[in-house]
Amino acid sequence: MTTATIELKTRRVPGVAGFDTSFMVSAIVLLLMTGMAIFAPIIAPYDPNQVNFMSVYQGPSISHWLGTDSLGRDILSRMMFGARTALLGPLLVVVSSTVLGILLGVLAGWRGGWVDAVLARLFDVVFSFPSLLIAIMAVALFGKGLVAPVIAMSIAYAPYVARLTRSLVASERHRPYVAAYRVQGFSGAWIALRRVLPNVAPIVGAQSTLNFGYVLAELAGLSFLGLGVQAPAADWGAMINEAQSGLVGGHFLPALVPAIAVVIVVVAVNIIGEELSDRIGGEIPS
Repeated sequence: MTTATIELKTRRVPGVAGFDTSFMVSAIVLLLMTGMAIFAPIIAPYDPNQVNFMSVYQGPSISHWLGTDSLGRDILSRMMFGARTALLGPLLVVVSSTVLGILLGVLAGWRGGWVDAVLARLFDVVFSFPSLLIAIMAVALFGKGLVAPVIAMSIAYAPYVARLTRSLVASERHRPYVAAYRVQGFSGAWIALRRVLPNVAPIVGAQSTLNFGYVLAELAGLSFLGLGVQAPAADWGAMINEAQSGLVGGHFLPALVPAIAVVIVVVAVNIIGEELSDRIGGEIPS
């Protein structure tokens, strides 16, 4: 084994110790948010839908760490349960759009020709409509809730993943190792799925991580407009919507807490996604 080969293999293995402080803090924040969502039924101090008109708009206290809302419901408990829909929706969109986008991108990049041209025009059509608009159209057709927006946004974000995958696969197709597999008699489908796809998947996955924050903000916006998760279910976007009436009376906390949570998660995901993209992109030889 040559020295160049050893150096190449060494560069392809990411090191945890090299991550900067912002990445580690962001990872810890996401772990805490995820743990809060998973264990909400166990750690939440109150039922998120428990109404108490004797405790309306209370400030932070020992009994209610983040105060209460217009119905006397504990904001901390609603934040914990709201994290479930706030994180689950974007996760489903990112996973679905990544899987669909990778399959379409591999097909377009590997086959080329008219297949690539048709898919490229199809992607352009989807690109012409903002993902939020597609989600609103889906809600208008299939009703309010989480299912329709998740499906619509999965379709809307898939072309972004597919276009990146297509460019990477088209580049990989002309590499020497692909020609070597062809000479050995392996089929094109086997080479594309078993050898080319594993090489490009880490890059695509890292880039797809960035979509998580965008989707989270858009789904929260839908809930804020009353088109996403419906009351009385706890959701960060819906909580901001419900807290509007209290802003006139100076009760900012019920709206401020979920809004800050959305911003923190979006920023944390973007930091992680950019760090992973830079690392993986730098470790794969050009």
